[in-house]
Amino acid sequence: MNNQLISFMLGEQCYALRLSAVERVVRAVEINPLPQAPEVVTGIINLQGQIIPVINMRRRFRLPERDIALTDCLVIAHTARRPVGLVVDAVTDVFEYPEQSIAGAESILPGLEYIEGVVKLRDGLVLIHDLDKFLSLEEEASLAQALETT
Repeated sequence: MNNQLISFMLGEQCYALRLSAVERVVRAVEINPLPQAPEVVTGIINLQGQIIPVINMRRRFRLPERDIALTDCLVIAHTARRPVGLVVDAVTDVFEYPEQSIAGAESILPGLEYIEGVVKLRDGLVLIHDLDKFLSLEEEASLAQALETT
């Protein structure tokens, strides 16, 4: 069975998500602050009447932070609980990969709770993220409470 993945860049590193978790990709827009949200949440956007929390991917992966640029993208995706926006430098590709060629994260990088697996491409490794594990239970509860008060 083949899996479709969408790859994106943060700095020089390439990451991926399962395409089935992605709703769309939009250009970066103004992000409104969300008081009392978890540290990893930059704020919220209004996308066609839907309020969507935006996750700071650089903060989650402990990468050097920078201001959002006009060339950045927002990957609108969904977890089991809610839609989220992910700020990325660029979306690079949509590709298919056979399930058997995806190495489980635990066999390569034990302890990385957000990583579902790793795919080896011609130009390097791509880490596949598990959006459902992206926010801890505490962060999820804090986000839900912050969204209720908006």
